Amino acid sequence: MAGRLDPDFLALPFETLGDVALQRASDLGATYADFRFERQRGQVVSAHDDELQALTNSDTLGYGIRVIHNGAWGFAAGVDLSPDVVAATAERAVDVAGTLAVLNSEVVELADEDAYQDTFISSYAIDPFSVDDADKVAFLLERNRRLLDSGKVDHVDSRLLLILENKYLASLSGSRITQQRVRGQGNFTAVAVDRSTGAFESMRTNAAPVGRGWEYFTRDYDFDGEIARLPDLLEEKVKSPSVEPGTYDLVIDPTNLWLTIHESIGHSTELDRVLGYEANYAGTSFATLDKLNTLQFGSPVMNVTGDRIVEHGLSTIGYDDEGVAAQRWDIISDGVLVGYQLNRQMAHKLGFGRSNGCAFADGPDHVPLQRMPNVSLQPSPDPIALDGLIGGVERGIYVVGDNSWSIDMQRYNFQFTGQRFYEIRGGALAGQLKDVAYQSRTTDFWNAMEAVGGQETYVLGGAFNCGKGQPGQVAPVSHGCPAALFRGINVLNTTQEGSA
Repeated sequence: MAGRLDPDFLALPFETLGDVALQRASDLGATYADFRFERQRGQVVSAHDDELQALTNSDTLGYGIRVIHNGAWGFAAGVDLSPDVVAATAERAVDVAGTLAVLNSEVVELADEDAYQDTFISSYAIDPFSVDDADKVAFLLERNRRLLDSGKVDHVDSRLLLILENKYLASLSGSRITQQRVRGQGNFTAVAVDRSTGAFESMRTNAAPVGRGWEYFTRDYDFDGEIARLPDLLEEKVKSPSVEPGTYDLVIDPTNLWLTIHESIGHSTELDRVLGYEANYAGTSFATLDKLNTLQFGSPVMNVTGDRIVEHGLSTIGYDDEGVAAQRWDIISDGVLVGYQLNRQMAHKLGFGRSNGCAFADGPDHVPLQRMPNVSLQPSPDPIALDGLIGGVERGIYVVGDNSWSIDMQRYNFQFTGQRFYEIRGGALAGQLKDVAYQSRTTDFWNAMEAVGGQETYVLGGAFNCGKGQPGQVAPVSHGCPAALFRGINVLNTTQEGSA
């Protein structure tokens, strides 16, 4: 279900300003130009115990103009909505291209894409910005109080993050695209403190950030059920034994596995990272071009897709920031690396044909980068339940919820922790463990995946704040996956010196 376009956005003169910018760029000889007009509304509500800590609102409005002139990119941005200033901003973009042209080692060319005149609105029922702020504060404080009233929780931190994003893209090729997306995230972190020693344990709800409206908090996710269970789970964690390091079979819940997918698959298959364009911020990638269609990235049960179309995905759009229509494609098929994430320049440069729509800028004042789509591990076509995966493990650990992580600059060596860990003994859960981290190399890990759960175990996870680029940008991205079984994974004890 989609909402309607924000009338405040529709009242802005973005179409007229786009025509002004494109005409000026064309008059100055630009062979390509696009005008991207954006408004982003954001709200953060946070609480600690019984007190509201913050309720902040943000509103960003502006435009960016990109051109290709003399075979080089130029970009300029502004916030003044007068036509004369917009025309001057287009001139500045052309001037930037002229300056950079003498430094270019190759002419910028883009893969072909049709022109579109369209409107896209993401799927949601209730605009979160139509909900009274008092209701949002009450949502947090009422549930904080339930946790504190359990007698097993000493402190609670809770937070809502809500975003309404509007974009208009116009290009010299004839595209005129208006888009609107809504996103939301909410979480509660319960803390138990041993007052005699000062030691503490925490546990967070596992609700994922999603492309949904306020209905996610009041209807679509069972916050109340998870909060009711959290005190007993936290109490068990406090009393649980510390893990013995060693080699274990792991059953990893999708609430944890999404992050491993993001770091080891999502980032390693970004083509700009593969080519070395993205290096300083967070490294390059081991999945180099010579490995395409040959690298056994994982076991034969591993099938990973990229997409911009899954309902409620954080990267779900109608068109990317280069006007490329949303689509779905294979990244890993039967365990073999078969695809990358592309923008139009890289798609043309390397002969991939059409871009798969991975250009995104996090604001009007930033240049679109090649950014991650929704990258998802596909479930088994068979009805394999979580109990079936656990039942196949004699000695192992079931991992639930995401937490801290680290990975090297080539997206190869990594370790991940989680929110909860359960010992598996003789095919059944045998109580919680703590201080667990699993460590591996990307291809070793994914080749150790023996089985994936069926559709009933599939969950769409993700993050609001994937970082990349210089200047730095953040992007929202979802990762769907089922529960999965991995054999013979190294497990560390995070409290033991030198264990990492």
